[in-house]
Amino acid sequence: MSMGKKGADQVDLFVPHETVRKAAGHPFYEALEKVLRGVDFDRRVEELCRKFYAERRGRPSIPPGVYFRCLMVGFFEGIDSERGIAWRVADSLSIRGFLGISFGKSTPDHSSLSNIRRRLDVETHQEVFTMILGKLAEHGLVKGKSVGVDATTLEANAALRSLVRREDGQSYNEFLVELAKKSGIETPTREDLARLDRKRKKKGSNKDWVNPHEPDAEIMKMKKGGTRMAHKHEHAVDLETGAILGSSLNGGARGDTETLEETLADADENLQKVREEGDDELKKKVNERIEEATADKGYHSNETLMGLEEAEIRSYISEPNRGRRNWKNKKAERDAVYRNRKRLKRRKGKGLLRKRGELLERPMEHLFNSGGMRRTHLRHHENIKKRLLIQMSAFNLSILMRQLFGVGKPKRLQGALGLLKALLAALARFATLFRRIGGRSFNESEESGEMSPHLLLRPSIQFDGRKLDFSTAC
Repeated sequence: MSMGKKGADQVDLFVPHETVRKAAGHPFYEALEKVLRGVDFDRRVEELCRKFYAERRGRPSIPPGVYFRCLMVGFFEGIDSERGIAWRVADSLSIRGFLGISFGKSTPDHSSLSNIRRRLDVETHQEVFTMILGKLAEHGLVKGKSVGVDATTLEANAALRSLVRREDGQSYNEFLVELAKKSGIETPTREDLARLDRKRKKKGSNKDWVNPHEPDAEIMKMKKGGTRMAHKHEHAVDLETGAILGSSLNGGARGDTETLEETLADADENLQKVREEGDDELKKKVNERIEEATADKGYHSNETLMGLEEAEIRSYISEPNRGRRNWKNKKAERDAVYRNRKRLKRRKGKGLLRKRGELLERPMEHLFNSGGMRRTHLRHHENIKKRLLIQMSAFNLSILMRQLFGVGKPKRLQGALGLLKALLAALARFATLFRRIGGRSFNESEESGEMSPHLLLRPSIQFDGRKLDFSTAC
């Protein structure tokens, strides 16, 4: 027998259709596809995107529904870049079925996804987000009464070494060389420049420096301690269900008190759209406006509390320890702070703070850490906002999937089966030990009228109409 070589076999020119195995598909993506068909996702999305395409000229492009599904795959698979999404889509038969692409056709390339993203505006992505939010409202997952707000920083696709001065466009290195010459060093070395830069104060001011390739990013000290170019993402979460209602995107150095109003306004506008597009039954489920807002200590200020009271929103914002304060000529501010402090001490206020810790940190983990968006590969807030809107839409879909099927992500299905299998195995060992201690035989005959534990411990799970069986070894 001779040694085989890779690629030595001759490939047939024609392949009979009987030999092509039909992909079984992933149960999660099949169930998700049924949810999207229930909201008539493809038709509604095509109506939204029709104005961006020509009626008759050119060949048909990638369907808009496929584009939005690809971005959702990025969330469910934890892929950060559009290039990685394109690779994953081309590699998986189950995701092909989710996108509706047959075996013989090619999947979307990353350049095609980028072109579609640039063609569609932010408002269209916002409409898709509102559409998914309306689907959640039909299942009672959008209340809109109590809202929690939190923010996080996203590392920008920009380097500090590319900074230039806003006044004259001078680079950072040229600026240091000029300072060194003014201080008496004619030919400064890199060590001289580093020593001179180390002693300077306020050297990373956003008022003086900007990245020409990413002007929307700002210099920011990250939570891990390093200084990076960053963006600030802030979202409002329904504290009764955990669904994301609205968001805002700003520079990384913007304060929490400056962006709170924008985030709440976006959440309130989305709630109004959901109520307008829904029927009378849905309007009973969704609150007319936001009535309560919860946030951490970074949002506490006199202006913030007074602004919330003017908007008729009760605040439950944690108060930092500022010591004794001077309220001279600040009666209105004092009353607003005292009312917020009084609400926090009540049972309801403490309950909302506990929900804030649970329901606000969960989206951060799913969107950015396991969802792959902690570092952005896109530039400019317009492009990043488009990706974030579909990322948040996929997160809201995961909440709906968790309510309908008990699984919010495709990998959780495998984890749930493994957990149940381990639990049943532990119960089998416990039953064995219990029977032995009781002096009874583990395998009783069928003539005694009792069923053998081997038949009892043969579990199955029903997921979206498909029976998933596995046997537990006793």
